[in-house]
Amino acid sequence: MSAVAPPQATTSATKAGTKIRLDIQGLRAIAVALVVVYHLWPERLTGGFVGVDVFFVISGFLITSHLIKRPPANWHGLTAFWGRRIRRLLPVAFVVLAATALGSRLLAPPTQWGTIAKEIISSALYMQNWVLAGSSVDYLAAENAPTPTQHFWSLSLEEQFYLFWPLLVFAVFWIAGKRGLNARRLLFGAVAAVVVLSLMFSITATAAEPGSAYFITPTRMWELGLGGLVALAAPALAQRLPQAARAALAWVGVAAIVSAGALYTGSTPFPGYTALLPVVGTALVIFASAEGRLSPTALMRNRPVQWLGAVSYSVYLWHWPLIVLLPYVTGGELGWLDKSLILTATLVLAGLSKTFVEDRFRFPSSQQGLAPTFRFAAVGMVLLTAVGGVQLMEVNQRTSQGQQQLAAMVSNGDPCFGAASLAKGFDECDPDPQGPVVPEPALAKDDKSDAYADGCWSNQPFTDRPVCMYGDGPTKVALVGNSHAGHWLPALQVLAEQNDWTISTYLVSMCNPTSVPLQFDTEEKTANCTAYGEWVMDETSGDAFDLVITSERQSVPVQGESWDSTEDAAIDGYREYLSRWSDSDANVLVIKDPPYPGNTIDSIPDCLAENPGNPQECSGTPDEWDWMDPLTAAALEMDTARIQTVDMDQYFCAGGSCPAVVGSVVTYFDASHITATYSETLAPFLEQPILTALHN
Repeated sequence: MSAVAPPQATTSATKAGTKIRLDIQGLRAIAVALVVVYHLWPERLTGGFVGVDVFFVISGFLITSHLIKRPPANWHGLTAFWGRRIRRLLPVAFVVLAATALGSRLLAPPTQWGTIAKEIISSALYMQNWVLAGSSVDYLAAENAPTPTQHFWSLSLEEQFYLFWPLLVFAVFWIAGKRGLNARRLLFGAVAAVVVLSLMFSITATAAEPGSAYFITPTRMWELGLGGLVALAAPALAQRLPQAARAALAWVGVAAIVSAGALYTGSTPFPGYTALLPVVGTALVIFASAEGRLSPTALMRNRPVQWLGAVSYSVYLWHWPLIVLLPYVTGGELGWLDKSLILTATLVLAGLSKTFVEDRFRFPSSQQGLAPTFRFAAVGMVLLTAVGGVQLMEVNQRTSQGQQQLAAMVSNGDPCFGAASLAKGFDECDPDPQGPVVPEPALAKDDKSDAYADGCWSNQPFTDRPVCMYGDGPTKVALVGNSHAGHWLPALQVLAEQNDWTISTYLVSMCNPTSVPLQFDTEEKTANCTAYGEWVMDETSGDAFDLVITSERQSVPVQGESWDSTEDAAIDGYREYLSRWSDSDANVLVIKDPPYPGNTIDSIPDCLAENPGNPQECSGTPDEWDWMDPLTAAALEMDTARIQTVDMDQYFCAGGSCPAVVGSVVTYFDASHITATYSETLAPFLEQPILTALHN
């Protein structure tokens, strides 16, 4: 991001002779320090993510300052501005992306290659923020491991700003010239309108969908725009204030930034109105332009601080890939030694990048036109896209081979395939740790029930209410619940075909049909989830179905409860909900939620890919993988024949161990959801409990 980029200068003047703003350089140092410390020690600096917002304000100020000094009057003026941005930002960004692509291929497990390749492409094309916005509202995607290019979201957002902002300035100056208006005043009004509209949208979007609101350009434009307003207003206003007042303003601004970094947490609604604290704080420091001995600049002029500000762009670029990729080398969580190594490597790489990449490309020769600059940008984007494309081709080839291997394993009729191996026992089905594993780990990550491809989910904010049907038999079965009901669908499809059933799905992501409201990140989602549960009750009560099968995972707390107190409140909610089914004479079968690997392992397929030939490394114990199941607890308390339960844990754990691979089959496609292949192998063992419940 250009906000992280140092001035085109030494510590005293730019190449063109313009005086440096030491306070801005100091702000850059503060901002990048906030981000890096937050990424390394998130539990110690819970709000360090606001460093990005500091960068945004600086960018808005500097870019607007450049544009009003040399407003683009024609196409050449616009392309000259874009050319300067290309030379300033893209060379080192391309170097980091290329290094990350190589490092990821060598170090990351194959299960990560596809996602990383796609994000290399989206980062090279500066669309990463929109990609992350889309995945942030996908419950399953949100559980994916972090990728080494995620931090390019902010760079992508700024590049989009650099594309739009000069066009706005050009349009305003053109209109002012045509109508004889004061261009700067007109521009101030236009920028103020952008700030107000964007801030209003940011507040609304953050309240409605904070996940995507964090990344998208319209929710952040006001932060850059506020920097633009400072550029337009500061020269006329700040100089009228005495140095003491300017110093006080600057200290207030620094205090606002530091307070946000220290007090905000991941649960703070952001950006929205809470972003005003670090954003306005940054604007105050820039506006004050305080240089006296009592101002923050007296500390910021310190040489190490100025150096960190000078290399902050490269620091930002390098630190995150190192944080993500190093654990694949060390084989565990980052310790103090690892983090110290990352900090050292980041600073060394940043220093080298500034000297040999940033400074070398920043200033073209006086004879060089714009064509080489734009050619460089196009070639770099094409090459990085090609690198990502080649990686995706390799992923597709491995996927095809994995599908062939899976089909062969399924068709060979192995009596110890999948859940049958635990049912028969180790004496008859001795597991081979070195044997084949299907689906192969990368394929296992996408081995999900048909409900995903068929669009059978009510996703946040839970306004859609799709119903999918599988089979066409006279016996009607409803499958109700969140994703932990959905992963039983493959088993039910097998049984539906064998027993002439029709399965109707009522599936919702994260929300649990229950009688108590759940704590989502917005009130709208909480209300919609409750309403969804009421709709499901209306659809499935009485004799609407021969059997209702339900299963849940408690993904969010009950509203007003902490995780520690949620279980009892959740049991109460499910007890009431189950009673309403029972009172309507509906037959209900509750499937106990299977063990939860997420307590110890982030992803079963990733773990298997990192430990080829050693699946025991990815196993757990029943105690380690235990998680609350208030739905089953409520059902077990009820004394009614209408409510039955079934516990399938014996097909996941045996002898005090819960294997990641059972009968050559990967059990989970992430940290909690059963693979479709393993679910299908559970069908024979689920059949009798269902038949019993049907004929209750």
